Amino acid sequence: MSIQTNIQEIKSSLPPHVTLVAVSKTHPVEVIMEAYNAGHRIFGENKVQELVSKYEGMPKDIEWHLIGHLQSNKVKYIAAFVSLIHSVDSIKLLEVIDKEAQKHNRVIDCLLQIHIASEETKFGLSADELEELLSSNDFKEMKNIRVVGLMGMATFTDNMAQVRMEFKFLNNLFKSVKEKYFADKPWFKELSMGMSSDYAVAVEEGSTMVRIGSNIFGHRNYKSN
Repeated sequence: MSIQTNIQEIKSSLPPHVTLVAVSKTHPVEVIMEAYNAGHRIFGENKVQELVSKYEGMPKDIEWHLIGHLQSNKVKYIAAFVSLIHSVDSIKLLEVIDKEAQKHNRVIDCLLQIHIASEETKFGLSADELEELLSSNDFKEMKNIRVVGLMGMATFTDNMAQVRMEFKFLNNLFKSVKEKYFADKPWFKELSMGMSSDYAVAVEEGSTMVRIGSNIFGHRNYKSN
C-alpha cells in the first residue's frame, strides 16, 4: 500500500484527540515528501543531525519532533525550530534546553520521559525522579521551556498484557502529576505513548500522541541504491 493510504488508514483509526507523529528516521526526503503531499505535517526524528538536515531540505510548515535520546551538547542545533522534544530525561537537559531557547527568544515545548519498560536500556526518569524534578526550584525558575506532558516507551515484547500495564502506570502517573503540579496549566495535556506495534493498546490506555514509523513508511531499507 502507498504511504498516503497508510496515513489515511491510521488517522481514521485514531480518535480525534490523538495526534499522529510520523516517525521518518532513516527515510530519505523524497519518501517523507510522499507523506507531506498526503497532507501530513508532523514528523518525528531520533537523531539531531538527521533532523537538522531534513529541516533544512523540506517545507517550513512542518512540525518537527525530536523523539530520540537527546544529548545536552546537541540541543543548540535544534533550538531554533524544534516544535516538541519528547525525550527529556533529566533536569540538566531541561536546563540546557531552557538556556538555548532563551537565545532564540522562544519557549520550547517538552515532554518528560518516564522509564516504564522492563529493559534497562531504555532511558527515562523514575516516578520519584519526576517528583524531585517538578518540585525543584531550578525547574520553577525556567522561563523558556514548557512541560506539556509525559512520554514513555513500553517493553519490546509480544506480551500485550505487560505493555498495557506499563501504559496504564504511565497514564496514572500523568493524572497524579497533572493534579499536583499542573492543575491550572491547560497545556499539560499530552501523553506520548504507543508505536507501530502497540499504539492501539496505548490509545485505549489514554495516549494522546502516537509515534508511528514502519506502519506508514514500511520497514527501513539500509541498502544504498
